[in-house]
Amino acid sequence: MSTTPNAQANPIGQLRKTMGFWDVLLFNIATVLGPRWIAAAAHNGTSSISLWVVAALLFFVPSALVINELSSRFPEEGGLYVWTKEAFGDFHGFVAGWNYWIYTVFYFPGLLLASAAMSGYLMGQNGAALAENRTFLLSVSVGLLVVAVAFNIIGLNIGKWLQNAGGVATYLPLMAVVAIAGIIWMKHGSATHFTVRNMLPTWNWDTVNFWSQIAFAFSGLELVSAMSQEVRNPQRTLPRGLYAAGVLIAAMYIAGTVAVLVLIPAAGVSTTSGVFQAITAGSIALRIGFLGILAAIVVTVGNAGGVGSTVAGIARVPFVVGIDRYLPEAFGRIHPRWRTPYISILVQAVLSGLILFLSQIKSHTVQAAYQFLVDATIILYFVPFLYMFAAAIRLYSRQDRRQNKEAVLIPGGKSGVWIVSGTGFLIVLVGIFVSLVPPGDSVDKLGFELKLVGGTAGAMVIGLVLYWRGVRAKAREGLVGAD
Repeated sequence: MSTTPNAQANPIGQLRKTMGFWDVLLFNIATVLGPRWIAAAAHNGTSSISLWVVAALLFFVPSALVINELSSRFPEEGGLYVWTKEAFGDFHGFVAGWNYWIYTVFYFPGLLLASAAMSGYLMGQNGAALAENRTFLLSVSVGLLVVAVAFNIIGLNIGKWLQNAGGVATYLPLMAVVAIAGIIWMKHGSATHFTVRNMLPTWNWDTVNFWSQIAFAFSGLELVSAMSQEVRNPQRTLPRGLYAAGVLIAAMYIAGTVAVLVLIPAAGVSTTSGVFQAITAGSIALRIGFLGILAAIVVTVGNAGGVGSTVAGIARVPFVVGIDRYLPEAFGRIHPRWRTPYISILVQAVLSGLILFLSQIKSHTVQAAYQFLVDATIILYFVPFLYMFAAAIRLYSRQDRRQNKEAVLIPGGKSGVWIVSGTGFLIVLVGIFVSLVPPGDSVDKLGFELKLVGGTAGAMVIGLVLYWRGVRAKAREGLVGAD
């Protein structure tokens, strides 16, 4: 395939517009909706039900409103990185973009470990033992990562089908859990007693670490905006896909948590594979044991789609930063055949694989390794969200907000922007703080804290070093050009 000189000079111009409304809708579901968050919520108990509602109102809705406004005003490749750069300049744009990318090297291992634990239920009731087997978890995790990376290097015209399958394959088993729980509740009653009082949030230093996971479970709607130049009619398609997915996701998180608690008491729910414990228990009670294995097959596809969608979206951020020359220029390269930012995708995969292995070597248990990965992910990921909510306020006075007829604006004028963005900003700050609190079942709280702070701070420092390297390189080029 030949390209024009202009296309060769502009890597973004070589990207293909392959995503429509249903692609965006299913991409959002595959990216955001996670059975592991339902499992973690059920393990936390009935109070999680009200936490889902609070997080939806105070974080999910503000996020959706802000993302829709910024993505429709700036429908450019790079998403959150571009928005922050528009509002606060190159340095802050880089900090937001770097943290938004580097969080994935912690996020992918955690997602892969949870996905591998769930896939253990392909073996039926023996899946619980496999969910704690390090060799099995590492092998399956690496396999899922390789599949997701390969699909996305080949291109979104192929990779989007993995994401689409992931969205469908994530939602269907959760609908099955809800249906099974409804039948069991009517026939045999619930394993958990629900009251208004026990569904209200309860303050407990041992469990407050979990609160940030509830907010984080609602994150990811901004990801597809990083691929705006690969979406057909992005200013119309992105908001429609976001709102439709948002309703489906919020409803399933609440219904899925109730369903798991109907089938299994909170204390017995695994924080990674609890949904499949519930499916297995329910299908055995209904004498349709094969349903648990079928659900595990479907959700393994769903988890692969979740990894694939995150690989696809996040890789576009360092790609654009590489074009801006604040990361090594190689990050901005497009594959000559498949027209994808393949260097960015490969670097992301290699770093994630290293963290996956190190997290297992340095932790007492699989659960401790998983919890460290989750908390490091949340801290790094929420820093760019602080920028995003602040950017909506900073960019309010720009003329394009009034002149752009296709912009989907936050309602309520200036007051609406401040209330929506301020609420989201505050929730994110709280989420970062509670992520730093070691969970109550942590064996070595001081060691956990040191590893968490050291790991996240080290990741940020590496980014700043690369930024200043890029600044000096650009300055030297400017001097050469002046001569």
